Amino acid sequence: MRVLVIGSGAREHALAWKLRSDSTVADVLAVPGNPGIARCARLTAGDPADPAAMLALARREHVDLTVVGPEVPLERGIVDAFRAAGHAIVGPTRFAAQLETSKVFAKDFMARHGVPTARYRVCGSADEARSVLRGGSFGYPVVLKADGLAAGKGVVVATGAAMAEDGVRGAMIDRRFGEAGARLVIEEFMEGTEASFFVLCDGRTALPLTSAQDHKRVFDADEGPNTGGMGAFAPSPLVTPQVAARVMEEIVRPVLEGLAREGHGYSGFLYVGLMLTPAGPRVVEFNVRFGDPEAQVVIPMIEGDLAPLLMASAAGALDGAGVRFSPHPHVGVVLASGGYPGTFENGKPIAGVRDAEQLDDVIVFHAGTALRDGALVTAGGRVLTIVGRGASYADAIGRAYEGIGRISFGGMHYRRDIGRKALEWMS
Repeated sequence: MRVLVIGSGAREHALAWKLRSDSTVADVLAVPGNPGIARCARLTAGDPADPAAMLALARREHVDLTVVGPEVPLERGIVDAFRAAGHAIVGPTRFAAQLETSKVFAKDFMARHGVPTARYRVCGSADEARSVLRGGSFGYPVVLKADGLAAGKGVVVATGAAMAEDGVRGAMIDRRFGEAGARLVIEEFMEGTEASFFVLCDGRTALPLTSAQDHKRVFDADEGPNTGGMGAFAPSPLVTPQVAARVMEEIVRPVLEGLAREGHGYSGFLYVGLMLTPAGPRVVEFNVRFGDPEAQVVIPMIEGDLAPLLMASAAGALDGAGVRFSPHPHVGVVLASGGYPGTFENGKPIAGVRDAEQLDDVIVFHAGTALRDGALVTAGGRVLTIVGRGASYADAIGRAYEGIGRISFGGMHYRRDIGRKALEWMS
């Protein structure tokens, strides 16, 4: 089988790394890829956001299966284009992808189909948003979400009126997130603990994978602004078999059945961002592809071949399929450029990656890296994810941070508490 991986981040590196080891896979291509992906796949040029160009590439390279990592190609209808041409691809259609690409669509869809989530209002102007906030029906803290894609940064948890006003102004007047802020979702603040749950779907069937815990805030102890994710661990001790069963029954099943009734079966990965409340699991958000940095800790836990499961997803043939996971926890820590998620400089030389990779139970996945005159340099906000695995969460944490101790670049920043919550929950 020849597999094409679309994307250039650490999530796509994890996918290519896993697929390269599959007994059913003869060749892995990636577009555009990165220097880490180049060590396990053949890189080729192209614009992932151009569905027609990606389809032409798949035809030219005689690709058997395409896997989409980032959200923009899905928003632009790459799955629709591939299916119309008879090419196997893992991911949802443009319509179904709105579960992630439009917060308004997702909230309205959940309301229509009885999926448990936070109470909300949709606002089409700053004046309307201010009026809703002044009305007091949500109180504080309150959550403000830009409707469209904002690279994981379009959410504000406002603890008071001044912070809420800044959130409204930033999204709807200053257009900090471009057109993504044309509409704003205001929703109640849910009390509980967040976790992530992943399934693989084929339009009718959902195969549960496992859970994880992301760390969105840039600083230790969940302080500072939201980022695309500063680290993750898997599995989440809080997502017990009983909780997982409720997520499948109360969230995943209604989503799949609701989309099918509306004429759009859901296929590909579905990431369910959960708030585990006293009343049960409720949806914070959906992603319509594997999460990042969660993919970097979940994918290495998969035992056996991944490609046949992905092909079954694309072909509508997951019924009866199963997947095995390693019993050992995995912990991933993101190394970021100084200043991220704000302004940062690229081109900083990176040292020690090969030294870290020599350690037992340590994996290094590339995200924002590039080669300059043959040397590895930074080329993004999130630069690397260092993954440790071990017989316990403490062991996995220790391996990840031992790997980090081998790596350096100018301005390197990372959280020092990734995985600590698992230790607290297990104690």
